[in-house]
Amino acid sequence: MRMHNPPHPGEVLRELCLEPLGLSVTDAAEALGVARKTLSAILNGRSGISPEMAMRLGKAFDTTPESWLHQQVQYDLWVAEQSPKALHVKRLAAA
Repeated sequence: MRMHNPPHPGEVLRELCLEPLGLSVTDAAEALGVARKTLSAILNGRSGISPEMAMRLGKAFDTTPESWLHQQVQYDLWVAEQSPKALHVKRLAAA
């Protein structure tokens, strides 16, 4: 079952990983081996979690990459479902 209005994974990352450890964006970006700008875009919901970032987060926070990607997919699907009329698709079925 899909979550209603799921949080962006960046919000989860900030609230459940960075804040409890007292990590700044700069410190976390350095530990993850990414640019501060890259991590900031994720934390602020302007960018999503890529498979590579999911692997980095999994290693850094002892989680699974799949958990990060699942959060991203749930968020992306929810956003897409908010404007279903924008999809102009014909139903295809086997004869």
